[in-house]
Amino acid sequence: MKTILVDAINGFIDKEGNVFEEMHEMLEDFPNRKIILTGASDKQMETFKLNDAPYEVFTLKHNPEKTDPKYYEMMLEHFALKAEDVIYFEHGAEAVASAESVGIKTYFYDAEKKDLESLKKYLIDNLK
Repeated sequence: MKTILVDAINGFIDKEGNVFEEMHEMLEDFPNRKIILTGASDKQMETFKLNDAPYEVFTLKHNPEKTDPKYYEMMLEHFALKAEDVIYFEHGAEAVASAESVGIKTYFYDAEKKDLESLKKYLIDNLK
């Protein structure tokens, strides 16, 4: 069963550290493991309340950033996963390109539009 990689800030968590509840409810419809990806430092982990997030959180504390393919290589290695074992949604275009460059199927999630219907369709279509 594929793991869903979830973008943290401007995706699942807002800048005040609140979980986007509608997204959380939608993700709960899927039995798959979920891992929140962030570059947050220890201070940012507190600021955005990521230590209290409902799913596992992975960070490399900006070393490297999610715009660097090495971030995703290290994340996959950390969880003993392969690129084909995961799907991802991310609001940053550069991070999307970075994840795709290591073979991770990635969806650009427009944080302004908050289009959960399109995101849900992406998940359904790619978790088969």
